[in-house]
Amino acid sequence: MTPQPNPEVGAAVKAADRAHVFHSWSAQELIDPLAVAGAEGSYFWDYDGKRYLDFTSGLVYTNIGYQHPKVVAAIQEQAATLSTFAPAFAIEARSEAARLIAERTPGDLDKIFFTNGGADAVEHAVRMARLHTGRPKVLSAYRSYHGGTQQAINITGDPRRWASDGAAAGVVHFWAPYLYRSRFYAETEEQECARALEHLETTIAFEGPGTIAAIILETIPGTAGIMIPPPGYLAGVREICDKYGIVFILDEVMAGFGRTGEWFAADLFDVTPDLMTFAKGVNSGYVPLGGVAISGAIAETFAKRPYPGGLTYSGHPLACAAAVATINVMAEEGVVENAKQLGETVVGPALRELAERHPSVGEVRGVGMFWALDLVKNKETREPLVPYNAAGEANAAMAAFGGAAKKHGIWPFINMNRTHVVPPCNVSEAELKEGFAALDAALCVADEYTQ
Repeated sequence: MTPQPNPEVGAAVKAADRAHVFHSWSAQELIDPLAVAGAEGSYFWDYDGKRYLDFTSGLVYTNIGYQHPKVVAAIQEQAATLSTFAPAFAIEARSEAARLIAERTPGDLDKIFFTNGGADAVEHAVRMARLHTGRPKVLSAYRSYHGGTQQAINITGDPRRWASDGAAAGVVHFWAPYLYRSRFYAETEEQECARALEHLETTIAFEGPGTIAAIILETIPGTAGIMIPPPGYLAGVREICDKYGIVFILDEVMAGFGRTGEWFAADLFDVTPDLMTFAKGVNSGYVPLGGVAISGAIAETFAKRPYPGGLTYSGHPLACAAAVATINVMAEEGVVENAKQLGETVVGPALRELAERHPSVGEVRGVGMFWALDLVKNKETREPLVPYNAAGEANAAMAAFGGAAKKHGIWPFINMNRTHVVPPCNVSEAELKEGFAALDAALCVADEYTQ
């Protein structure tokens, strides 16, 4: 579709937004949201007709891009057939979505509890773990994000937690591996893995193994910087959980459904959790949907004992119909394979080449369509381009970089001193090359802030 400028309508949309919409994670009078007129495939555009290549995939969820005709048609057909129905009944769209998801989850994660999104999936996974074990505590990593609801935000290990952390959520944080900024003085992946596992087991010992219901980890941390765990780490956590009777929860809300070049990132590490949360890519975000994939042992806990939790819109027909269509599209069109192939042959090599030429790029990390650039002031010292949790003038370098990216036609995903490269999983090689040219130009601006 060719964008048609209509600035008058854009101005009206913007005015209504500023008058009435309360935006998340924002100081309301300090933001200037772009008025979006439309989207298709890997692009969206504003009312002035300016088109942007979306390097954010929405919020890392449009894994098949915008407006895929088969998913749009499935939603329309479901709306005409059965637009909504209560969750206590068996309906075709819900049953088929659960079947297709269970076919792709690792191990015996064959029962699916549907939620409205990723945060409430985490809420329910933690509730299941506590009821299954009879224990109160949950361990989660610093440099993590698990959602914005009360339990999920307390489990989160970044500054978004601070304002809501009343220190009464039963959450203990620990350091997960991140070799580039190692907390364990490691010099190799092997050292980082061994020392991170030792740290985790020591934390468990001092907290009391019999008090810990679950350990929750993002399989690959997303907004924290796409930090691929070293070989053996997730398997080591699995062993520790088995040793102490702790439920192992993997959060695949961002990494799941093709983002890493596998259906689930857990497949990259040959590990099966007891519970796995998902959302976002399950239906490319076309209608809100999330869920928990549940192992046989935990499902058995609630075979004759009621599970004390539910949602009015659990397994909503429109959302589930979108999930069925999305999963089928991904299978028919080889979307997962495309993400894997382009990640290996195009994205990785291109980003590493940019890192060689730009002093602002400290490290490149990623897999599939899930990448991050760690931006620095100095490659030798690895000092971040902006301070941790910087705002205002302290964040000037990243703000300038982001503005340059938009000027050159890509919409970046920026968090602290990192920029993420997370386009749709069915992005084309030509679109990627266009995006990398824009990213190259934007990094020249970041380079001006290096030492």
